[in-house]
Amino acid sequence: MKYKEEVKKTWNQNGLPMMDDNGERRLRSLIRYGTLAPSSHNTQCWKFVVNAEKNIITVLPDFSRRCPCVDPDDHHLYTTLGCAIENIVVAAPAHGLTPKVDMSKPADGIIITFTQCEPHVSQLFRAIPNRQCTRNEYDGKPLTPAEIKILENAAKGDGVKAMFLTDEQSINDALKFIILANTSQMDNPEFLRELKSWIRFSGSDATYHADGLYGICMGSPSAPRWIGSRIFDMVVSSSSENAKVLRHVKSSSGLAVFVSEKDDPKHWVEAGRCYERFALQATAMGIRNAFLNMPVEEADIRPDFAASLRLSADARPDLVVRFGRGEEMPRSLRRPVDDVLEYAN
Repeated sequence: MKYKEEVKKTWNQNGLPMMDDNGERRLRSLIRYGTLAPSSHNTQCWKFVVNAEKNIITVLPDFSRRCPCVDPDDHHLYTTLGCAIENIVVAAPAHGLTPKVDMSKPADGIIITFTQCEPHVSQLFRAIPNRQCTRNEYDGKPLTPAEIKILENAAKGDGVKAMFLTDEQSINDALKFIILANTSQMDNPEFLRELKSWIRFSGSDATYHADGLYGICMGSPSAPRWIGSRIFDMVVSSSSENAKVLRHVKSSSGLAVFVSEKDDPKHWVEAGRCYERFALQATAMGIRNAFLNMPVEEADIRPDFAASLRLSADARPDLVVRFGRGEEMPRSLRRPVDDVLEYAN
C-alpha cells in the first residue's frame, strides 16, 4: 500500500462500534485510538493486553523498542504510555464506556477498567486523529491570555503541572539550554546512529515499517534509504540543527515545560497523560505543537535546566514543547492493532 493511502487509513476516524457490539470490538477500537498517540522517534513502545470478559485493557511497556541512548532511564518510554492511555481515556465515552485507570505499578502494566455509560463524543475525542507533532515554523503570533489559560487547565494532573513560557526573556533562557543540549546530542555519534536507525527516508520504507520518523514529516525530501542515509551524514550537524531549532522557537507563541513533582515512573506516565490532554486541547483550538526535549534528555544538562526553572529538588522537568499556529505537516504511520495486541489467558 502506498504511503498516502496508508496515512488515510491510519488517521481516519472510522465509525464507532455499535453499542450492541461485543466488548472485544470496542476494546480493539480503543486500542487503535491509543496507538495514535506520539512516542519518542515514533517507536510505538507499547503493548496492549485485552480481557474482553472483564472489560479491561492493560497497557504495558515494550522494552524491545526502547531508545537506550536518548532515553537511558526509560523516562520517555513511560511518558509515551501515558499519551496512549490518555487517548484511550478520552475515546472511551464515545464508545459508551467509562474508564478507571490504575497506575499504581507502571512497570507491571497500567490497568484500565471500563463500565457501561451513555455514549458521549467530546471535542478532545474528535481531535485525536488531527493531532500531530508539527515540526515546522509557526506564524509567531502570541496566543491570548484566555487561550493560555485553557491550555494550562488541560495540562494539569496528579503531581504534574506545565509551566508556560511566553515572554521573550523566559523563552530565551530556555532556548540556551535547548541549544546546549542539542549540540551535545548532535555531536554524539551514538545518538546520531540511534536517531538514524528510526528514520524512514522514503515512502516505501515508512509504509513497510509503519513506525519511525518519515523524513518528509520533518521537512526533508523523500529519497531511497541509501541516498537519504548519505545525505543525513553530510548535512546533519549541530550547527544546521541549532539553526533549525532557533527558527522554530522564534516562530512559536511560547514553550510549555511539563514538570513532575516526583521523579518516578508513575509520575512520568502522568506527565504523558497531561501532555496528550494539552495536545488534544491545542489541536481542538487550531494550535500546533512539537517537542524540544533536548534539555530534559541530557542528564548532565537537566539539573541546570531544572534550577533555571526554580524547581524543587525532587521535581523533574519531563517534556519541553513549543506551540503556536502553523501549517499541517505530512503524517507519520502506525503499526496495525494486531501487532501490538495480546489477549489475556
